Order: sequence, then structure tokens, then C-alpha cells
Amino acid sequence: MADIAFNVALGKIRWYCEQAGVGNAALVAVPLENAGLVSDATMRDYTTLAALLAGASNEQTTLGRKVITSVAATVNHTADRFEADFADLVWTGPAGNQVGAIVVCFDPDTTGGTDADLIPLTKHGWVMTPEGDSITANVADFFRASSAA
Repeated sequence: MADIAFNVALGKIRWYCEQAGVGNAALVAVPLENAGLVSDATMRDYTTLAALLAGASNEQTTLGRKVITSVAATVNHTADRFEADFADLVWTGPAGNQVGAIVVCFDPDTTGGTDADLIPLTKHGWVMTPEGDSITANVADFFRASSAA
């Protein structure tokens, strides 16, 4: 589950999840290097991936981004919450610098555009050193929201 939800996405994550796979829209998982990660308090105020990457957090580019077009976005009436989930993320033969987090973004059009078009939704702390063996980031409800009575 997410460590933080970005301020720009509060109240909208369900809509973004429902758009994944519609036309060319998708969610994109972006690994960030552990070295130089900004604090959660600072990170949550970025409104685009471009701003986040310019703000001192570096993308771990050799690992590569994952495009997610199928998201299970459901209301759990028993637990009184919204849950969003997608398949585990798998990298085969990864290399490069140590990963410190994965940021899930909404991309309205995966066929064009820039990082300035990607809206960061959630950040997940995930420290991992790629050593060539396949790795899996287990995803179990990447986001949940509930209201207090």
C-alpha cells in the first residue's frame, strides 16, 4: 500500500484508475534511485513527474518503467473503503543503482507527451539493489481510501 498519496491526486485516484486501459491512458510505475530521494513531505507537493524528477529525486532508468493498463478499482462495502490493485511488477535481469521507491503516475496518453504530462498518484518505499536476478514488486492494493465515521 502507498506510503503517501500526492496532493494533486487526492480525491481523484479512483477516476485515474478507471481510466487506465481506456484509449491510450495507463498508470506507469516509475522506479526512483535510493540516493537523493526527497522526503515524503516534500515529494507529495509535486504535481508532475517532470517536477518530481527535477526536484532532486532521480529515476532509476536502467530498471525501466512499467506501464499498467489493467487496474482493479473497487468499493469494498464490508471494510467501507475504496481499493485499487494491479498485477505484481516484474523486472527480468535488472541492473543499475539501488532503488528506494516506486512512484505510480497517471499517463493520459502513452503514445506521446512528456513527463510533464504524467501525474504522480502514489509513492511506495521499496529498497532493492538490482543484481541481475529477476525481481518482483508484490502489489496488494496499491491504494486504499476510507472515511472515518
